[in-house]
Amino acid sequence: MEPSTPTVLSGETNASEPGVSRLKPNVVGLLGVVFMAVATAAPITAMTGNVPFMMSAGSGIGTPAAFLIAMVVLAVFTVGFTTMAKHITATGAFYGFISFGLGRTTGLAAGLLAAFAYAVFEPSLIGIFSSFAHNTVQDQLGKDVPWWVFAILMLVINAVGTWFGVALAERLLVVLLATEVTVLFIMAVSVLFHGGGPDGFSLAPINPVNAFHGPSAGLGLFFAFWSWVGFESTAMYGEESKDPKRIIPRATMIAVLGVGVFYLFVSWMAISGSGQDKALELAGSDNPMNVFFGPTERYVGHWAVDVMQWLMVSGSLACGMAFHNCAARYLFALGREGVVPALQRTIGSSHPKHGSPHIAGVVQTVIAGLLVLAFGLAGKDPYAGLYTLLAVLGTMAILIVQATCSFAVIAYFRNNHPETRHWFRTLVAPLIGGVAMIGVVLLLVLNMDTAAGTEAGSLILKATPYLVAAVALAGVGYALYLKRTDPSRYALLGRTVLEESHER
Repeated sequence: MEPSTPTVLSGETNASEPGVSRLKPNVVGLLGVVFMAVATAAPITAMTGNVPFMMSAGSGIGTPAAFLIAMVVLAVFTVGFTTMAKHITATGAFYGFISFGLGRTTGLAAGLLAAFAYAVFEPSLIGIFSSFAHNTVQDQLGKDVPWWVFAILMLVINAVGTWFGVALAERLLVVLLATEVTVLFIMAVSVLFHGGGPDGFSLAPINPVNAFHGPSAGLGLFFAFWSWVGFESTAMYGEESKDPKRIIPRATMIAVLGVGVFYLFVSWMAISGSGQDKALELAGSDNPMNVFFGPTERYVGHWAVDVMQWLMVSGSLACGMAFHNCAARYLFALGREGVVPALQRTIGSSHPKHGSPHIAGVVQTVIAGLLVLAFGLAGKDPYAGLYTLLAVLGTMAILIVQATCSFAVIAYFRNNHPETRHWFRTLVAPLIGGVAMIGVVLLLVLNMDTAAGTEAGSLILKATPYLVAAVALAGVGYALYLKRTDPSRYALLGRTVLEESHER
């Protein structure tokens, strides 16, 4: 492991210096960063998509408790992550953090893995958006619009949102996220006010012990963690935020705890609204979304079910838009450092007026478009194929990066900032978080076929671990090549930070 020496021969580049492309500063505040992060979790998709499956094949009636366990583990992980964010502000987030903690070689491998994960998450969400949109338009309007029409629409919306800067994306996401959260919250509160449903207020669903009593506790816990993917994206908006030292740590913890409490409450009330036995029956039925549609119709009204269907569409759009922004910023961060000189003038440049990663956004749109096209030509279903397979692929990559980041926190504070070093925040918490993330990766590997559903035999699924390994090894190989042939470029890896936020 290469030692971290950020103050001696570190090759740091100050993103505020003239001549260094940077994103537009001071355009997003605390709530904006929180909304951007929560949008990547797509609460309505996580609830209606994951909860029924977790109930029928994973944690059973203890599904809300699985969310509770995941929230506690992720909160512990976040302690170390946010402590590092107080000293390093980098658009590359994990890329920069790991580069400072475990060295440039590991940093580049992690940066490529993170960029890869976010790049495939967008077309994955395009798949579920297109499926939801096609079904909703057909059911409610009687129009049979091909799913690829909606896929093209989402590609265009995401590209435009990124081109005009984070402020535009923030405004769109605030509206979309607020509406989807509201309808789920109305359902949950209605069940609460009606006495908790047929079984009353049973504590069984939130008892952590019951998270391990379902058909497959490992599968249930994996899907619980999967429901948070993207919360860590707060750090990549540091360069554009109004006070990154204060905002990014707060936004990250708010996102983790806020999403966790919401998931816990909504899933608990959804189960209570139908009664535990009936809820399990609905989860295993031909229309598992009735776990949510049933209580919503009973306690709120049919109109709310119709609204919920449309909000499943807008919620997946918001999630895909947030991931598009994440992918564009990672590509921008990798390109800006000029590791490959041509990239510095293209994806590493920002828009002169909007201060956005506009070219990186266009490149990401092309990547997403090509993947959607490839899956479409292969005859894959937009939900079972495009969404599921790419979600599993991206999740494996990002969980490995998260685990690596935890160990980078420990290494960084062992050699830097004794005034911040703390036995829990910079040692125990990241150690627990890192080990837990490795555990979640193992849960994914062990349950990958089940998670993929009808695509369990897909060549893409079988190749997933090898694709992730290949991307990481490519990063290691290129970093070692630069170290030997061009030390000055190697010194730049992961070192473009905001000076005013770095050494604190």
